[in-house]
Amino acid sequence: MVKLKTDEEIAILKENAVLVSKTLAEVGKKVAPGVTTMELDRLAETFIRDHGAVPGFLGYGGFPYTLCLSVNDVVVHGFPSDYRLVEGDIISVDCGTIFKGFYGDSAYTFPVGEVSAETAKLLEVTKESLERGIKMAVAGNRLGDIGHAVQSYIESFGYSAVREMVGHGIGRNMHESPEVPNYGNAGQGKKLLEGMTICIEPMINMGTRNIYLHENGWAISTSDGKYSAHFEKMVAIRKDHAEVLTDYDYIEGKKSYN
Repeated sequence: MVKLKTDEEIAILKENAVLVSKTLAEVGKKVAPGVTTMELDRLAETFIRDHGAVPGFLGYGGFPYTLCLSVNDVVVHGFPSDYRLVEGDIISVDCGTIFKGFYGDSAYTFPVGEVSAETAKLLEVTKESLERGIKMAVAGNRLGDIGHAVQSYIESFGYSAVREMVGHGIGRNMHESPEVPNYGNAGQGKKLLEGMTICIEPMINMGTRNIYLHENGWAISTSDGKYSAHFEKMVAIRKDHAEVLTDYDYIEGKKSYN
């Protein structure tokens, strides 16, 4: 059942989204060759707690860390570890918070140092596909409009959208209805209503869309070992526009913060 949110509830969700954005910015500053992914996880937990919130992922469904840190062919849900980042890697940083009874959840894929032109293109296209999906997140449209916008764009570059993992509603629970696929047919699926709050999160593979689950029961990787990128924003559905709650300007250095 979809839970529509009041303006007051959306304002709290935005507070969470902004804190997640700032946390991602803090982590992004530290992404560099030689840094371990566990260092990034500790940094994020400290930053979230110092701002009066609780890590949203830590303990969620038994997940043992603050961040999902997914390197190269890992699509999502990668575990922090002693792995040291290497020049040319990419790392998806997925972060969640709990603040004032609501969740925040957003992700950004960072290049580690200089990456190949092929890899840079994957990041650029995946991020743009998110923006194209967001433009469809308007009351009266349907979920298929979002998925179609993502899928049609990324497939024009020969990439593929993961189908087993999808975006989702968000509110007092991390994962609420509806599911938000990154593929689909325009004009089909559940109708978008004003007050719905969702996470749109393209998970785009350079090669095959096929994936496999690691032995730890969490991390998902591409079957062909090719790179995968992941970007995610929280969005509130409005009558005439999508209200984007996540703010990448912090991550990209266009806004400063304390």
